[in-house]
Amino acid sequence: MLIGNRHITRGAALTLGALSSLLLFAGLAWAQVEGQPTPGGLGLPATVTEVGAETQFFYNVILLPIISFIGLFVLGLLIYVSWRFNEHANPVPSKLTHHTGLEIVWTLIPVLILVFIAVPSFRLLAHQVEVPEAKVTIKVTGNQWYWSYQYPQDQGGGFSFDQFMKPDSEIKPENGDVRLLSVDNEAVVPVNEVVKLQVVASDVIHSFTIPAFTVRIDAVPGRLNETWFKAEKEGIFYGQCSKICGKDHAFMPAAIRVVSKEKYEQWLVEAKKKFAKADSSLRVAARSDEPR
Repeated sequence: MLIGNRHITRGAALTLGALSSLLLFAGLAWAQVEGQPTPGGLGLPATVTEVGAETQFFYNVILLPIISFIGLFVLGLLIYVSWRFNEHANPVPSKLTHHTGLEIVWTLIPVLILVFIAVPSFRLLAHQVEVPEAKVTIKVTGNQWYWSYQYPQDQGGGFSFDQFMKPDSEIKPENGDVRLLSVDNEAVVPVNEVVKLQVVASDVIHSFTIPAFTVRIDAVPGRLNETWFKAEKEGIFYGQCSKICGKDHAFMPAAIRVVSKEKYEQWLVEAKKKFAKADSSLRVAARSDEPR
């Protein structure tokens, strides 16, 4: 093959093509949109939390190079063995059955690799599991097929609401709505504050997942699970139920809006009036349906 005034081998051309593809895919992975899926995107989604940044560092800087090296090494070894020890190149096969030194090496190296991976992995796991002192606590209940949020009264709340996916007829792209992700009532939290989530389910097992917060925790009937996040950027962040929980599993998004502390306090006042009024209407309707 001729490029410019130089000839390159077919192998070199394939290598250049592979590297170009990797660079292209890497660009797509780095071009993720925060808070929602990116068409054609690869790699981990963009994150707005410290735990998320640590998770991406662990994956991109530690795991991915190790996995890539192992994959390329094994591929190269297979190609070499197929070329060097095939029937034509090696008509008289060796009678060697084992090699003590080689067996020690291929046992010891994987152990060392796992130990090298385990140290930052345990540190990251501890950071995810240990819930720090929280400014805001929200109880999230998974139902078929919607989420319910409850804000405690001692933190300025004292109300709860349900969150349903917006139907296609109500989607307005000009307002930033996203099909299959936008909801009628967004949960709201303050920026740069620790938010503790207490997650449970009312019927079957669900999984509350917000990729931008690196939050994924099962919602199990009769069991209260806890997780946390601290969003460092304002915006609307979407997620979905990650457990197959029934026929409308694909239509059970979650949406959390991160706002400034001032806007959060203002939202609490407005939400308390809005959802308290809705609760009152439901109680009146329930009493009117009682037999007389």
